[in-house]
Amino acid sequence: MLSRKQKREEREFYFFISPWLMGFLFLTLAPMLASIILSFARWNIITPPEWVGFDNYKELMHDPLFWKSLGVTSTFVLSSVVLKLAASLLVAMFLNQKVRAIGLFRTIFYLPTILPIVASSMLWMWIFFPNGLLNFFVTKLGLSPQNWLANEKLALPSLILMSFWGFGASMIIFLAGLQSIPQYLYEAAQIDGAGWWSKFWNVTFPMLSPVIFFNLVMGFIGSFKVFAPGYLITDGGPHYATLFYVLYLFRNAFEYFNLGYASALAWILFFIIMAFTLLIIKSSPFWVYYEAERR
Repeated sequence: MLSRKQKREEREFYFFISPWLMGFLFLTLAPMLASIILSFARWNIITPPEWVGFDNYKELMHDPLFWKSLGVTSTFVLSSVVLKLAASLLVAMFLNQKVRAIGLFRTIFYLPTILPIVASSMLWMWIFFPNGLLNFFVTKLGLSPQNWLANEKLALPSLILMSFWGFGASMIIFLAGLQSIPQYLYEAAQIDGAGWWSKFWNVTFPMLSPVIFFNLVMGFIGSFKVFAPGYLITDGGPHYATLFYVLYLFRNAFEYFNLGYASALAWILFFIIMAFTLLIIKSSPFWVYYEAERR
């Protein structure tokens, strides 16, 4: 039996979480349930939905653009996540040094993360233009300039290069993880005669592995949902070379008005992301070190 004070606290609790609760119910859970139902129907917004069972999912298996977009997105994910993790860790290790104006350097490296994606896309379009900044440096090196965004073989690598622009968030998390590593571990390793690589592999990497695990999971989830570069810069071209999965989903929903098919695409993406996430989580006991669990 709850006391009067406990009942009042319970009412206050539900009152304060009610905005989030309403937002979750009506802006997250309800659309998810609606998309599950629509994935088994054909609906073009104008006419009433028509129940078709698993036809949308069967059609996916024979849709060449589905497989193309899945392949493009998988290539982007595997390339950008690994390279971005490596770059953000290296920069974080540099920014962890005690040098003059280190706060300025940290701000400079983090600043691109908070820029609007449209502004960033316009900037990178200028860099990749035939008469842009990248070709300026290419010609200075004595190489032939390229039409980076119009070349089917270079368009996707160009967008992967652009993805490095936003590694500031993972860099900050790595920096926080590096600063939490006890200095006495490095001192003990130095007494034992360990070099820089031995210190990194035996001290830095194990102590930083939970942070790497977190950034890896978030990186996979975020990269699978990549949309803006393919939509704003290349429009999925040339010849579908940058047709990302979410861009293809967007076109089916809001250009072709095939919302049932788009809902099926969305749920396939949900299960792909869930499978990758579970795979990383299941592998974590083999390479993630938690000091509290060793005690």
